Amino acid sequence: MAEVDAMERDEFTRVIGPVFEHSPWIAEATWPQRPFRAINELHAALCETVAQAGEAKQVALIQAHPDLVGRAALTAASIGEQASAGLDQLTVGDIAKFGVFNRLYRERFGFPFIICARLNKREAILAAFPVRLENTREQEIQTALAEIGKIARLRLADLIEH
Repeated sequence: MAEVDAMERDEFTRVIGPVFEHSPWIAEATWPQRPFRAINELHAALCETVAQAGEAKQVALIQAHPDLVGRAALTAASIGEQASAGLDQLTVGDIAKFGVFNRLYRERFGFPFIICARLNKREAILAAFPVRLENTREQEIQTALAEIGKIARLRLADLIEH
């Protein structure tokens, strides 16, 4: 953590920024809070930046994520995360299911379905879609942000602990 705390704003943003998909503003806004005694403290500060950002920025953060099993170009982190859930080894039927669920979800909420793929498998992810489609938009914003927090924590561990 000493190395992270010693980073200038630009380096901190460049290194820590990618833990939140295409949203380096979170790391940049959190940088002045240094020093962080532990990875959990850094993670909590980053998540608090998201929590205080307001709904427009929160939704933009959610929208920065790709659809699961979508056609968008994925970051290296997203490729590995989706593969860990077995989403790189789907049947044609599974791909079709994801396509339908992704479309329904986007139509209902206006942003992609977010779930921490590294903590789930294909079956659990597919089962979560119909349950979460019953939520309100406000509930789904909070659920998506919680899942993004889990993703960020795992990415921070990869970055700092390994």
